[in-house]
Amino acid sequence: MTAFSTDNQKNLMLFSGRAHPELAEAVAKELNVHVTPQTARDFANGETFVRFEESVRGSDAFVLQSFPAPLNQWVMEHLIMIDALKRGSAKRITSVLPFYPYARQDKKHRGREPISARLIADLLKTAGVDRIITVDLHTDQIQGFFDGPVDHMHAQVQLVEHIRNNYPLDNITVVSPDAGRVKVAEKWANNLGDAPLAFIHKTRDPLVPNQIVANRVVGEVEGRTCILIDDMIDTGGTIAGAVKVLKEAGAVDVVIAATHGILSAPASERLANCGAKEVVVTNTLPIEEAKKFPTLTVLSIAPLLAQTIREVFENGSVTGLFNGSA
Repeated sequence: MTAFSTDNQKNLMLFSGRAHPELAEAVAKELNVHVTPQTARDFANGETFVRFEESVRGSDAFVLQSFPAPLNQWVMEHLIMIDALKRGSAKRITSVLPFYPYARQDKKHRGREPISARLIADLLKTAGVDRIITVDLHTDQIQGFFDGPVDHMHAQVQLVEHIRNNYPLDNITVVSPDAGRVKVAEKWANNLGDAPLAFIHKTRDPLVPNQIVANRVVGEVEGRTCILIDDMIDTGGTIAGAVKVLKEAGAVDVVIAATHGILSAPASERLANCGAKEVVVTNTLPIEEAKKFPTLTVLSIAPLLAQTIREVFENGSVTGLFNGSA
């Protein structure tokens, strides 16, 4: 025998960390695959152990992990899963991060500070990641921290569709919570029928995290329904303060729309009582029942992640999911 042949068809395998298994199951359902079974446990001293129960040799592996609290535990678990796949001879490893950890630490504000978002990218690369899929990074520049392809997806399509289906567009103003997100607000306004724009001028003390002083509204909001957008809601102080400023400026209603609902305490209480008509987020992070409140709406990001995974696996166009505008 001088030659042999083999079936070299690609094999998509989906893996999930323990941080948000519900999202992984929803993505698996959209893809019509199953989440690869694994054994994952913690030793008494906090060490994490992971072993996959099926062969991963030659697979196109997609590892989905979200990062709620305790964030550092899930970062380490994700890296260990990637290492296990690399040592198990997976052909390509794609890290699917609906919420990119440490994204707020993307630059140095003062001397002797880390750039932790870059550190995460370096850790992923060293562990063996070939490609990253993520959703609504805190800043676009984080894409350049990873030495490889980064598919930066946007939940704006799902969020805009919800607004379009539930609110009349003729009286809407899109509001950015600060000057830095005006570019994003412009895209929102374009997708909502060229709605007018406004933004809130605010100040932040770099020495005190999670505390914002909102000053004044720049733009016309009186008598209008304001769509207040942001990428994430952590303790809710920023966004609740913005709602108050908009109401004082004469806004009839305020609808908050954000991709990542971190909702650290006391966010749920603040948002429930801030006067917003509705708070719309996606399930990039798990939101347990204790954090939910009557005006909260949670949209599923699973269809977007599944479509992206399918396009990457089939060497298709990820940009095509956004009509070429991503």
